[in-house]
Amino acid sequence: MREPVTRVREGLFELSALAAKVAWEQADAIVRVAGMVAETLGAGGRLFFCGNGGSAADAQHLAAEYVVRFRRDRRALPALALTTDTSVLTAASNDFGFETVFARQIEALGRPGDLLFLHSTSGESENLLRAAAAARAAGVRTIALLARGGGRLRALVDLALVLPTEAGARAQELHLAIGHVVCGLVEESLGSGAGPTEAGPAGGGR
Repeated sequence: MREPVTRVREGLFELSALAAKVAWEQADAIVRVAGMVAETLGAGGRLFFCGNGGSAADAQHLAAEYVVRFRRDRRALPALALTTDTSVLTAASNDFGFETVFARQIEALGRPGDLLFLHSTSGESENLLRAAAAARAAGVRTIALLARGGGRLRALVDLALVLPTEAGARAQELHLAIGHVVCGLVEESLGSGAGPTEAGPAGGGR
């Protein structure tokens, strides 16, 4: 059995190596993501986020950064995690099936000019596939944060950011980091509110 300290180092080095690879190979695509977000918000559109399990937690975390703040004190930005309304989630699951929980909300809330983020390590979750289809029908643009080759979801979205890893945990960790980078770029591009502060992101509190 490997020593615990070795396992710690391996896990962190694996994440840092993946982050470095993505930084070199996908920085342009991440800038495109930030551009789509800034364009959406600048035109009065809204952001939606969804995912399952740990990706649901990432979705909620990132929605909070836009509604509350990231690094700048500025106006609240319209963002909603589709993973948080237990009445809607349980009713949709009970009445129509769990595969409908996100699509149903997009059908109800999504409008042309909005933007949906889909977080997935596999790109194969049926509820995300249906959400992407519902978004297309509603005129809502889509961005997917993926790994493991991107799965079927990759071909159903406007922009897919596929991380070169088979490790779900590493993918989720880096998806969140990328989301933070994007939020910082968006705050700078919108240029609203006071200047940068020393406080941390909303997801971590002050």
